[in-house]
Amino acid sequence: MATGIRDKVAILGMGCSKFGERWDASPEDLMVESYVEAMDDAGIEPNQLDAAWFSHHIDDIGAGKGGTPMSIALRLPNIAVTRVENYCASGSEAFRGAVYAVAAGAADIAIAVGMEKLKDTGFGGLSPTNYGTLTPQIGPSGSAPGNFAQLATAYRAKHNVSAEDLKRAIAHVSVKSHANGAKNPKAHLQKVVTEEQVLNAPMIAEPLGLFDCCGVSDGAAAAIVTTPEIARSLGKDNLISVKALQLSVSNGLENQHNSWDGSYFHTVRIAAKKAYAEAGITKPREQVSMMEVHDCFSVTELVTMEDLFISEEGAAVKDVMDGFYDADGKIPCQIDGGLKCFGHPIGASGLRMLYEMYLQLQGKAGPRQLANPSIGLTHNLGGQPANNVCSIAIIGAHDA
Repeated sequence: MATGIRDKVAILGMGCSKFGERWDASPEDLMVESYVEAMDDAGIEPNQLDAAWFSHHIDDIGAGKGGTPMSIALRLPNIAVTRVENYCASGSEAFRGAVYAVAAGAADIAIAVGMEKLKDTGFGGLSPTNYGTLTPQIGPSGSAPGNFAQLATAYRAKHNVSAEDLKRAIAHVSVKSHANGAKNPKAHLQKVVTEEQVLNAPMIAEPLGLFDCCGVSDGAAAAIVTTPEIARSLGKDNLISVKALQLSVSNGLENQHNSWDGSYFHTVRIAAKKAYAEAGITKPREQVSMMEVHDCFSVTELVTMEDLFISEEGAAVKDVMDGFYDADGKIPCQIDGGLKCFGHPIGASGLRMLYEMYLQLQGKAGPRQLANPSIGLTHNLGGQPANNVCSIAIIGAHDA
């Protein structure tokens, strides 16, 4: 009988590069930037690493789909390196591989690194996939802004929300995230914006304007994990351990069956229930201290608040406008600025989210630091509303 991984794995160290238009850095440079910080934080040497996981979605480093780019860039000691992809949740997938290896006893210390250099692709958004003559049924159709705009329309219709109220709510999401990102030197965008600017910005896909869409960035992030026992033997205290790690993947129901109405993320609700059960959380609105969620579009964040069972169904608009998710609210969301301010280097985003939760739990978040957080949740979504994967991680102070 599976018992889960609660408190079986501790985060030994983490690192994160500066995100942005990193014309100054190669893909290898970005990996090294995050790796060096993580290794320094962990206080270990390369020869103590047993295994590695590498997340990278777009093949722009000329080395196929293997793990050698990471091994060569970091001069790893000829250990196993596994390359993983899972849409935009690839970074979380790398973390899952490292965590499960430690929890299973297959590795004492494992590392996960995620990296992407999207600016070099030349596309203003995620680069398109060329399917050839026949488009497979499993592939997403339409543009990302268009698909998530349909999510907004379906949500508004289901919950009888006026167009004006929804626009103001998703504008508040953007304003809040930019205010947080302005305090983060590693964020791509570090400027405060006003509600007026957001509402009057060029329209991308109704009701999503320019400031409701996350940007394209370069970046990398890394996590090193081990057992709590090994962490203590290395002199670590104030251990941050993994409470839960769950993944849910669409099975075609959303695309191929009319039981889904397009107003929510089916996979998120499944992964959230499993993650809360694994972590022993029964009242997430009261027990979760802070969140980093996949705000590829501001409406995604708003809808996700209900799918994570923080806001009641249909009540996210009110909670957002009441400041429940602001930096000084009950459960701050995107306290580092989120995808809205970091952009979305696909392979790195999931690990970047965990990096902020880790800093906050250790009291090392500087001007963004929250007062006494105890439980941090990350939600990393890959794909489209109708065809996606959802990874949820919960971390917190280790329970002895």
